[in-house]
Amino acid sequence: MFTQEDIDLLARKGITPEKVETQLECFRTGFPFLKLKDSASVKYGVMSMTEQEADHYKEVWNNYLNGDKQILKFVPASGAASRMFKDLFEFLDSNKNKPETAFEKKFFDTIDKFAFYSDLDAACIKNEGKSIKELMEAGEYKSVVANLLEEKGLNYGNLPKGLLKFHSYVSDNRTAMEEHLVEGALYAANQSGIVNLHFTVSPEHEPLFKALVAEKVKQYEDMFDVKYDISFSVQKSSTDTVAADSENNPFRDNGKMLFRPGGHGALIENLNDIDADVVFVKNIDNVVPDKFKADTVKFKQIIGGVLIDLQTSIFHYLELLESGKYTHEQLIEILYFTQNSLFLKNPDVKNLEDSELALYLKGKLERPLRVCGMVKNVGEPGGGPFLAYNEDGTISCQILESSQIDMNDAQSVEFFKNSTHFNPVDLVCGVKDKAGNKYDLLKYVDPKTGFISLKSKNGKELKALELPGLWNGAMSDWNTIFVEVPIDTFNPVKTVNDLLRDQHQ
Repeated sequence: MFTQEDIDLLARKGITPEKVETQLECFRTGFPFLKLKDSASVKYGVMSMTEQEADHYKEVWNNYLNGDKQILKFVPASGAASRMFKDLFEFLDSNKNKPETAFEKKFFDTIDKFAFYSDLDAACIKNEGKSIKELMEAGEYKSVVANLLEEKGLNYGNLPKGLLKFHSYVSDNRTAMEEHLVEGALYAANQSGIVNLHFTVSPEHEPLFKALVAEKVKQYEDMFDVKYDISFSVQKSSTDTVAADSENNPFRDNGKMLFRPGGHGALIENLNDIDADVVFVKNIDNVVPDKFKADTVKFKQIIGGVLIDLQTSIFHYLELLESGKYTHEQLIEILYFTQNSLFLKNPDVKNLEDSELALYLKGKLERPLRVCGMVKNVGEPGGGPFLAYNEDGTISCQILESSQIDMNDAQSVEFFKNSTHFNPVDLVCGVKDKAGNKYDLLKYVDPKTGFISLKSKNGKELKALELPGLWNGAMSDWNTIFVEVPIDTFNPVKTVNDLLRDQHQ
């Protein structure tokens, strides 16, 4: 099946022929749906806490910050912002010269509200000899858009979201990346005032990110009296996946095998390379100006405190199990902890002898731990928290997307429709064991939770394979806790007009 040219390409990418064969087999067999027990809710599976409990967890987190632990903020930031400007690209390519749709009218009517307005105005004056206002008065709306999106102007259509100016301030306007620097200082600075951040970026954008850091980092260090340790990584080419044709053979473009990025699930490799005790994970576009940050900071501290509180109990119980000096009553106590605090269920546990139960409990406790903020559904339900069956028959908390749920199964559809919360990607992760050794995160990926989609290349249809998502199948075998967080902690920017919402002004 593989030519010498194929073998050479695989060697350059760090991919084995066996791995390609496995991926092609996935195209042939597809991925199984996950069997659901129920959607997670505050009745079971989602923690909802009182103010007193919230204060306790904040205190736990702040006490943890006083230690010598390594805390890091991990921000996937490689995605291009082109989808943010989909409507404006369509306007630019259309035959019309004036805004007609509601989206276009809103963009131009309130254009001075964008944080990038002054930069865009300067670009228009430089390139067109007219200000934004003058161009609009002359009906030259497309010139304004061209200067926003194209290389001659701000080039926003080709940049990642992290480098775009999101928010306006009196003294300076901030990019999304800068807002993450601020967030890190507010809830992740350790006792020494060190703030560790890691951004995953595209290779072509890495120099631009580094230049922005070099320009701005001193400003924020002085503002918050901290020191930043900022690192970057790119998605490994070895995580690319082979594209397939309609016959489930390698798709070839001019005779060459075609590979595509494996999706955000590939970033589990980047996360696995990081040395930290606790890692916060949050998307690049989910940031707000300082005046709205209070709840974001508060609930980051809370979910961090929940993680440390649970981790302390887990490590204590593991020491007891490993000592061999436990009673039957202590085993039952640990079992109740796994059921009521980690939301793990095992229908067959009642049949286990004490020695078997101890082994089962040790196996369930000795794994990475994550606490995930979950937001109440306010519209159509989407990917979110569910209770799902695992291969060993146990039931655990899982973050699932609609593609992982069998929509031809009436009960699964009912669980999906009745889900009370959705996933805003608000995670804090404990990635070391009780001895301080890093878990190998790649061992906890469920390879059966990938996704196949239809794409095209040069007019020819192809099948694309996405790896198990970073917060879905890539963390399938972690212990997972869901905590209810308020909707105002979730403010993603999916389109440029989202920046006009009150939460971004």
